[in-house]
Amino acid sequence: MTTTASQTVVTFEEAADLAGTDLGITAWRTITQEMVDTFADATEDHQWIHVDPERAAEGPFGGTIAHGFLTLALIIPCWGELLDVTGVTTKVNYGLDKVRFTAPVRVGSRVRMHGTVADVAVLPGGGLHLTVDATFEIEGQERPALVARFLARFYA
Repeated sequence: MTTTASQTVVTFEEAADLAGTDLGITAWRTITQEMVDTFADATEDHQWIHVDPERAAEGPFGGTIAHGFLTLALIIPCWGELLDVTGVTTKVNYGLDKVRFTAPVRVGSRVRMHGTVADVAVLPGGGLHLTVDATFEIEGQERPALVARFLARFYA
């Protein structure tokens, strides 16, 4: 196993022993209004708390906020920043067991993900199923933006 400044690199065989491994924390990512607007267009969710800065300034969060699912979607690039499994033919985002949006993410905020491999199971046919506890922190805030249990599969 090799750990760089922000990424753990393991072979497929080594990945089987990752249960309990703290993968660390990603780099900070700034949530921009452009990201939120693009996500709103893609999902057809143009609620004013996301896309109307003037109205949102008077709203409950004091400004526009990211969609919870936008923050959740950042699991994918963050996951790749934390872990690379080599010697595989296929890498699959298998889904989520649990997701909670615990705090709003204001536009202009920075978030980062902390990941821990909670469990690794061997799949029939020789694949690996990783269960990962993911927490998105908001810079300067005690309460995280979201906590999730992410599922990933790897096949050699």
